Amino acid sequence: MDTANVYKKLPLEYIIREPMIRTKRPPAIFMIHGFGSNEEDLFSFAEALPPEYFIISFRAPLHLSSFGYAWYMIHFEEDGTKISDNVQALSSRDLILQSIEEACSLYDLDTKNITLLGFSQGAILSMAIALSYPKKIRNVIALSGYLNKEILKEGYEKENHSATRFYVSHGASDQVIGIDLARKTPTFLKTLGIDYKYEEFPVGHGICPQNFYSFRDWL
Repeated sequence: MDTANVYKKLPLEYIIREPMIRTKRPPAIFMIHGFGSNEEDLFSFAEALPPEYFIISFRAPLHLSSFGYAWYMIHFEEDGTKISDNVQALSSRDLILQSIEEACSLYDLDTKNITLLGFSQGAILSMAIALSYPKKIRNVIALSGYLNKEILKEGYEKENHSATRFYVSHGASDQVIGIDLARKTPTFLKTLGIDYKYEEFPVGHGICPQNFYSFRDWL
């Protein structure tokens, strides 16, 4: 991977696409990749996203020995159960938020128009950030993830979530994160009074073209 354009000015390493339409204090999309991937994965969408956005794609802090990076480790029990390291997830949740806040200052971004675009682990953390700190996030695009209530900030249910919108999608035949987990998300969001759109697509653990066009149009 070419790291020549990977920046190190924030707590997390990242790459950027500057707005193609110049505005004062542009809105921003922060991309949060999945387990075993890197900052270039979701960034492949950047050129096809709305031109007024400043796009920043983060690299997770944990370098895996096999391949890619992770926001937190996943441990496999003998019975096949997957256990997420929630301590690491909480640390990454707050590290991402810190990086977003510093990026807004560094690049003079519109703090009232912040979008999180996350896939898998990145979707889980995107939802956790927005639900824990709703005043800081306007839009969440959560692809192929689920809600992990154990990494939400205490008292999140007492917050006003009316200003945050959620787009949530999942592959109907996802073998990594089962569709049953994803289907719990709309009910949870509804109880908090959150404006959301939920969709399923006939794919596995991935993003098909129809899914991309749908969340782009939603945005």
